[in-house]
Amino acid sequence: MSATIALFTRDLRVHDNPVLSAAHQAGSTVVPLFVLDKRILGSTFNSPNRAKFLAESLAALDKELRDIGGRLVIRHGNVVDEVERLVGELDATQVHIASDVSRFSHRRDEALRERLQGRCEMHTHTAVHTVVEPGDVLPTGTRDHFAVFTPYLRRWSSADKRRTLGKPRSLSVPNIRGDGLPKQSDICPGDTSPNLASGGETVARKLLKDWLAGPIESYHEIHDDLFGDATSKLSPYLHFGCLSATEVVDRVDGTTTGGDAFIRQMAWRDFHHQVLAARPDATTADYRDRHDRWRDDAKAAEAWKVGRTGYPIVDAGMRQLLDEGWMHNRARMITASFLTKSMYLDWRIGAQHFTDLLLDADMANNIMNWQWVAGTGTDTRPNRVLSPMRQAERFDPDGEYVRRWVPELADIPGGLVHKPWDAWEDTHGYPDRIVDHAEGAAHFQAMRNG
Repeated sequence: MSATIALFTRDLRVHDNPVLSAAHQAGSTVVPLFVLDKRILGSTFNSPNRAKFLAESLAALDKELRDIGGRLVIRHGNVVDEVERLVGELDATQVHIASDVSRFSHRRDEALRERLQGRCEMHTHTAVHTVVEPGDVLPTGTRDHFAVFTPYLRRWSSADKRRTLGKPRSLSVPNIRGDGLPKQSDICPGDTSPNLASGGETVARKLLKDWLAGPIESYHEIHDDLFGDATSKLSPYLHFGCLSATEVVDRVDGTTTGGDAFIRQMAWRDFHHQVLAARPDATTADYRDRHDRWRDDAKAAEAWKVGRTGYPIVDAGMRQLLDEGWMHNRARMITASFLTKSMYLDWRIGAQHFTDLLLDADMANNIMNWQWVAGTGTDTRPNRVLSPMRQAERFDPDGEYVRRWVPELADIPGGLVHKPWDAWEDTHGYPDRIVDHAEGAAHFQAMRNG
């Protein structure tokens, strides 16, 4: 009997999973394998919030596999060592894995291919994490990547997409050793945000079904409404691969205005993946060097992290992040602009804080969105500065979002929460503004132009 290995990374699903489908087709027995890599567990990318979500997603994946006769095999250690060991135990003929864009994944795959050479075939599958594989859509006449979104979107929209796959009807898994399903504390001990979304494919598919049943129709009109919070909330499930980006786009009706607007956001996700694939150093280095001389102010950075800047709309976003491990996309833009362009603090501080807390903080989207807002990335207007007051008036006009997340201001009526302090009768201990936005923006502009 031939044995194959389906090595799961961040594709924790049985529906539309090219890795699992190919391993199932190639072998009479399949080992669905997930390795808790000690290098990731010991890195700054590991966090209690995502550890909890990951543990739930692995448990859900195990249940989905058991429903078709399989199970998830968990191992701890170095991925390359554990896969090699398993190949030896089974005399496996093939290993299947999804390609990814990070420098870590490239090095892991190269090391694994070298270790298995001459012993076992290794198959890397594309378009598992994205709709269009990074590198498949290129500007005419060049092998370089798209650095501007709009021309990328045009090419992405007409690109060939792979067909959506069903889940295997049944699996046969050999009798081999596996560690128990991990708990959050096994992956990353520590306190989590109190109101995290639950992980796993089952939750993800219900969320997608409910989203497509109606809310998506008005997405184009209300996706920026901070209090209404009418976004899909699918991003954590896409990050962990509990949902397939290809299936999501395939199921969205792109002929409707809401569906078209949502598909555009999925294209943004792919855009950032292709940028990072071409420039893996952008995880830590400026994509476009603006020669910034960022201020060093740990006290100000901490005030921003805990939502005590004195700007209600900024503080509301930061407190939502602390509570839910998630933040509305518009709030992400506001808080990121405030840190980098009003406070003139390094975007890496913000990117790491988001990495510490966000469930959906993958390398491509978190880093490239931060660089976009900071003006060191792909934004064609790198020096634009978002006014927190103007943003609040547009996207939280009645102050409902602020009052939800900043309870000190709960009795201040309507949009008055966005007005100057002297308009308030009692601030209930709300802090003074940490910086004057106008002065901060002028300093930013002077530093960029100087």
